[in-house]
Amino acid sequence: MTTNPERPRTYASAGIDLAARQAVISRYKEIAKRATGPQVIGGIGAFAGMFALEGKYRDPVLVATTDTVGTKGKVAALAGRYDGLGRDIVNHCINDAFTTGAQPLFFLDTIVSGDLSDEAKVSLVSGVADACVEAGVVLLGGETADMPGVYVPGGFDLIGFILGVVERGRIIDGSGIQAGDALLALPSNGLHTNGFSLARPALGIAIDPSRDAEDRRRLERYEEDLGETLADALLRPHRCYLQDLRPASAARPEVEPALSDSPELAEGEGRPGGGGEVRPPADQPISRLAEVPLIKGMAHITGGGLQENVPRILPAGLGARIDKRAVTPPPIFPFIQRAGRIDEAEMYRVFNMGFGMIIAVAPEDVDILSALVPEAVVCGEAVAGSGVRLG
Repeated sequence: MTTNPERPRTYASAGIDLAARQAVISRYKEIAKRATGPQVIGGIGAFAGMFALEGKYRDPVLVATTDTVGTKGKVAALAGRYDGLGRDIVNHCINDAFTTGAQPLFFLDTIVSGDLSDEAKVSLVSGVADACVEAGVVLLGGETADMPGVYVPGGFDLIGFILGVVERGRIIDGSGIQAGDALLALPSNGLHTNGFSLARPALGIAIDPSRDAEDRRRLERYEEDLGETLADALLRPHRCYLQDLRPASAARPEVEPALSDSPELAEGEGRPGGGGEVRPPADQPISRLAEVPLIKGMAHITGGGLQENVPRILPAGLGARIDKRAVTPPPIFPFIQRAGRIDEAEMYRVFNMGFGMIIAVAPEDVDILSALVPEAVVCGEAVAGSGVRLG
């Protein structure tokens, strides 16, 4: 008796089609061309991306952050809307990096999944590239990891990494915040990328795979209380605050170096007609001597809401008092609260509740900031103590 030999195993039979992956990567390369710049060396496709840091910086500090779109991806997959997630992850990372005053330079993304379709992958990367173009950030590269057997069917994640740069003397870190400093808010446009692990069960969406067809119909149904479909409200991309806050993040003159105080002036330098620049004392960097940021601190209100994120920028011994009435939550928040019978205190512990970014400035600078960022509204102040008091 003879038996047929077992067919040789292949990577494709294990769930990974190398030819298909290469075809998708080729499409990624075309997409990435939309979000490139002269600083990029070598282009997309090498083992590592290269970015030339221009020589215009005096004392540069590199700023890096990473994040994920989390369980918002489950709602996006259910609705078949993937491109918005690319914008989510780019804008989220930009906002986090920009809380230091850093100008974002380049972005990297990673897609991990078990069986995500090629079209969905391309849609994710396309959204990433579009957001990078809008913010003036280079898409330097990324990774697509097919992991069958690790992720549940239909499961995936989109992870982002961003690198930025800021002059050491213009870092915004909250260390100068004092009691009495004003707190201003820029509004969010919805959930952004946080709180979906509570929003989904509260709404009964993307929980039970056997109800997927019904959930899809519900997502695409117009909701009178929202003025749009539930999918539109839940999947609206995370707002990017870079362009809004960039004018206010620029340093302003505070201390002009006195000519008579500097023993290090070269002959003819630093004087009218001399054509030179003032040299600061050797122990004081010029960025600290001549400039100071208008904004003292910025808190990106993500997971954990105001209570967890505002204290991250406050020096020891300081807390915050915030008036909830200063910002009206977008309709999706009361919609979720009613559907899930959630206490208001829990809503503010989990969601941003309309507070997208909190900005700290000296009281005398409120009018200056308001002129530069008209959408910002005063919502509270820094106070002695600890934690966040909502009123």
